[in-house]
Amino acid sequence: MKIAFDAKRFFHNTSGLGNYSRDLVRILSEYEPENEYLLLNKNKSERGKDILDRPNVKFIPTSKGKFSRQFKMGKDAQKQNADIFHGLSGELPLKWDKKPIKKIVTIHDLIFVRYPQYYSFFDRKIHFWKFKKAADMADKIIAISEQTKRDIIDYLKVPETKIEVIYQGCHKAFKEEQSQELIKETKEKFNLPERFILNVGTIEDRKNLLNVVKAINGTNIPLVVVGRKTKYYQKIESFLKKNKIEKQVLFLEGVSMDELAAIYKQADIFVYPSFFEGFGIPIIEALFSKTVVITSNTSCLPEAGGKDSVYIDPKNELDIRAKIKFLWENESERKRREEKGFEFVQKFNDEPIAKELMNLYQKII
Repeated sequence: MKIAFDAKRFFHNTSGLGNYSRDLVRILSEYEPENEYLLLNKNKSERGKDILDRPNVKFIPTSKGKFSRQFKMGKDAQKQNADIFHGLSGELPLKWDKKPIKKIVTIHDLIFVRYPQYYSFFDRKIHFWKFKKAADMADKIIAISEQTKRDIIDYLKVPETKIEVIYQGCHKAFKEEQSQELIKETKEKFNLPERFILNVGTIEDRKNLLNVVKAINGTNIPLVVVGRKTKYYQKIESFLKKNKIEKQVLFLEGVSMDELAAIYKQADIFVYPSFFEGFGIPIIEALFSKTVVITSNTSCLPEAGGKDSVYIDPKNELDIRAKIKFLWENESERKRREEKGFEFVQKFNDEPIAKELMNLYQKII
């Protein structure tokens, strides 16, 4: 079987959609090696180079011209005699030849519909049009959580029979044992505290970091934050200065994947109080790292966290504080939940996900 992918995110996104794209191609090429995997884009980059070096993965430059992703990429896949075209980020090309090809699109979330305040009017209209067009055109839609599946049915008016839920995993670094040497080097490089709680993700309104900062105000619990800063960071900075707790929170950027895995393993608690997610990969990363999770009782987050993570009301800083303090002060409870969480997260391993994807591909051919 020959499977073509829209590889724009594979080559050019550093987080979220990029990680999903690279992981999906990586696990398929490893566990289903008899197929050919074509990465279509205008150009390639150093990202995913190790995956592209595999004999069954090939880069195909798309035809030149304006809007080639929308108008030419589909036809380019057909010229390569691909059996399936898989759009990895909610979009499919708009133009196709008559040559038969099955179409699959992965939809990660519809946050732009649920939380319109985070998007401009123009972006909301464009996103909705593209997602709706792709959902109607696709032979099958992959939703990355049951929550996303419900949203696709409700907002895009797609029949349930057209949607398959296939969870995503995370980068292999989080499933590996980092050496003590790397752990020590990472601790020294970033000047990590002896004990700390951790938050990972873009520092933006929806991720709700300010309520974590409010929750630890008045405690001596250090917080380490890994993520890109947006305008929302100014609210957090203002609160830290006003309450004279700047030294209690350490912000890190430019962290490699191996260093991030080492940081997860050193954290006592991972705190992720997001208001809404399509899935919540950082939760999976923490569970694979054997770090106990505190997360929101909303959207898909309980799907990712399992029954042994600790759930909070993301709007309630007192609830967040109580749960942090409870786990911070109870080592035996942390350990119990870490072990149970690690058992639960095995369902997000590479091999079962690769099998589910291949079963879907074979089903539509």
